[in-house]
Amino acid sequence: MSALAQVAGDPAVDPAAPAPETARRSPTAYLLLLPGVLWLGVFFILPLVQLASVSLQSRFPGFPGYYYRDLNFENYVSALTDYAPHFARSFVYAGLATFLAFAVAYPLAYAMAFKAGKWRNLMMICVVAPFFTSFILRTFAWSQILADEGWVAQTLNLLHLLPSGHIINTPLAVVAGLTYNFLPFMVLPIYASLERADPRIIEAGGDLYANGFTTFRTVTLPMSMPGVLAGTLLTFIPSAGDFVNMELLGPQRGKMVGNVINDQFLAIPGGYPVAAALSFTLMAAILVMVFLYVRRFGTEELV
Repeated sequence: MSALAQVAGDPAVDPAAPAPETARRSPTAYLLLLPGVLWLGVFFILPLVQLASVSLQSRFPGFPGYYYRDLNFENYVSALTDYAPHFARSFVYAGLATFLAFAVAYPLAYAMAFKAGKWRNLMMICVVAPFFTSFILRTFAWSQILADEGWVAQTLNLLHLLPSGHIINTPLAVVAGLTYNFLPFMVLPIYASLERADPRIIEAGGDLYANGFTTFRTVTLPMSMPGVLAGTLLTFIPSAGDFVNMELLGPQRGKMVGNVINDQFLAIPGGYPVAAALSFTLMAAILVMVFLYVRRFGTEELV
């Protein structure tokens, strides 16, 4: 019996199946993965293991700045009880900054994708331009913009919109700084999703007698959800762990958890174990929230 007859007579035989020699995976793929795996192992996995080890250590009695290795889970108990308000404050500020960034970024990304025309490249440069300046310098500049003698505070005071009379050193300034600094991380993913969208599908909504809002809600927004999801994650995660904006723009009391971690590492003798436990607790809380968020609002491209 010929090979063709065997294939035709036996439905279990797949004529498109590769030969055993070609089915073997080439080692080139593994060699291409090797640099990334080594980088993650040396600069992510090993520091993470070291951080986990430090988080379970104890301070040496009578010797500030010294600690010994044991399994002290009290550091995590302290992170969840003594510093619970700092975690809550961080998540509230990060959530507000993410919402405000989305409210500003989506119309901007929509205009860039569908309405900008020849101005699209210029608008893209304006969005990316802040990255050419240091994060700390941008925050310092923002502190000058929001200062009491600045035009923003004076204008709002003239309109009687500032009950306290100033913006700087308030939670409002912190949220404004977070929104400004992480706004490009919201704009670019949304713009990428909208720019890839097929405009004929959006036009079809109008052909089916849907008004503009209905077309946006049922067609445009679902098509841009991968970008919205990526943008909200790229904004919320660094905002929750940020400490620069609170340090330069916020009040002296009521710090975010990032400021507490910074103080424990650099200012408090023997604070390494508590700082490491706070870091792990923050990372675990963010991972849980991200998992729930992706499960609820994720798309097939991201889940």
